[in-house]
Amino acid sequence: QVTLKESGGGLVQAGGSLRLSCAASGRTFSRDAMGWFRQAPGKAREFVAAISWSGGVTYYADSVKGRFTISRDNAKNTVYLQMNSLKLEDTAVYYCAVGWGQRHYEYDDWGQGTQVTVSS
Repeated sequence: QVTLKESGGGLVQAGGSLRLSCAASGRTFSRDAMGWFRQAPGKAREFVAAISWSGGVTYYADSVKGRFTISRDNAKNTVYLQMNSLKLEDTAVYYCAVGWGQRHYEYDDWGQGTQVTVSS
């Protein structure tokens, strides 16, 4: 089993940037695809981005395409989410998880989440 820990969240003004990190421990995850999800208050958890084990394949939710970039460093057991041009509607708790797909049940080993708040 792998343990995931997200970091890098915080308060940022609209139009600003943040980079989230997801550090894995417990076992190597270099052969695992990974994803980012987010959940705003009162809303369902939604897919944000995913990356293949090699980093060669990525895909994004339409709502973040062109603004967010997912990447990984397998030597550091870490996955990143670079978020640019942040909007108020990006405010949510962001989670990383092991898996592949756009549905939360396709993922295992979730982190505890990191809060991102975008202000006007």
